[in-house]
Amino acid sequence: MTQSRPTVRLLSGTACVAFLALAGCANVSVPGYGSLDTLSPSGQPAVPTTARPEPDARGVISYPNYQVAVARPGDTVNGIAGRLGISGNDLARTNGLPVDAALRSGELVLLPTRVAEAPGSNTLNSGSVSVETLAGDALNRASGTGTTTASPTTPSSTEPVRHRVASGETAYSIARSYNVSPQALAQWNGLDSSLSVREGQVLLIPTAAGPAPAVNSDTTPGQGTPTPVPPSADAPQPAENPAPASEATAQKTQPVADLSGQQTAASDSARLLQPVGGRIIRGYEPKKNEGLDFAANPGTNVRAADGGTVAAITRDTDQVPILVLRHSDNLLTVYANLDGITVKKGDSVSRGQTIGKVSSGNNSTLHFEVRKGFEAVDPMPYLTN
Repeated sequence: MTQSRPTVRLLSGTACVAFLALAGCANVSVPGYGSLDTLSPSGQPAVPTTARPEPDARGVISYPNYQVAVARPGDTVNGIAGRLGISGNDLARTNGLPVDAALRSGELVLLPTRVAEAPGSNTLNSGSVSVETLAGDALNRASGTGTTTASPTTPSSTEPVRHRVASGETAYSIARSYNVSPQALAQWNGLDSSLSVREGQVLLIPTAAGPAPAVNSDTTPGQGTPTPVPPSADAPQPAENPAPASEATAQKTQPVADLSGQQTAASDSARLLQPVGGRIIRGYEPKKNEGLDFAANPGTNVRAADGGTVAAITRDTDQVPILVLRHSDNLLTVYANLDGITVKKGDSVSRGQTIGKVSSGNNSTLHFEVRKGFEAVDPMPYLTN
């Protein structure tokens, strides 16, 4: 279950290695643009994890089914290969890196072949690890599924699952898939302070130290009670009383609201301003499109939907820029596909302030989300009276 990498600008977030310290910045997924998730799925607390094992004198950590090397200050791919007596080209190819690539201190590289273990070192025993488990993510990739998720039967608590970063993934979306914290993922893999990952990079998923903390069942009045998603809910279930085909077709083809003519009159008195003028070409649809997609000409100014603070500015593995603003009342707004961003993390912004421009290229749209606490909500009630 190994995986490949171009650089992902993960997050210039606030504390906790960027984005995580933002209270209420949990689960900020941007459909079609990658994810910025900071908690486990559905906002559940992440499973507590163990510390990464210490390497031997050569920097190698040995598991029953694979080995990784921990980079030292000044290391390159070729340097590690020379130290371990393996092919630099093979090591580079396995990790999706140039052979002369410089590595951060603490960064992990997966070894293409097993090397002799240092005297006195112990292979970390994990019991039996099935080939099906180790190949699970690779099969998911080959079948074209989106974000790699944890296999239902993962290796036991000592040998970590290996995950190869795919296009569009971020450290947050990967951590969320495996129900671990982004900090633990960063510490295990020697990620930088922005939690950057690259397509093709092999990450070790931290091993669990115990069960996930119990979820506080208290809810704020009006928010309802959170309901865990059962495993069977991975695929849509048939409706008990399906609508007639003609009615279902009509529902699918309902036009999306065009707010272009309402931008000044309605938006000014609404809770949030519309970030750009123009037609909504894709509406909010829970679990499919957790926001709105606006058609806009390249270079169109993008406005802050309300006053607040810049919580994060990042890019996904496809280098799509993403900006997150934090507002009062535990409200977040997410803007994806920007160019010429005019603010930086930590800046205060005013309602209607220009924060960037719509990117040029084949996808001349702005993706906009509203988040209330852990949940994506329909932006339309916030944009209209």
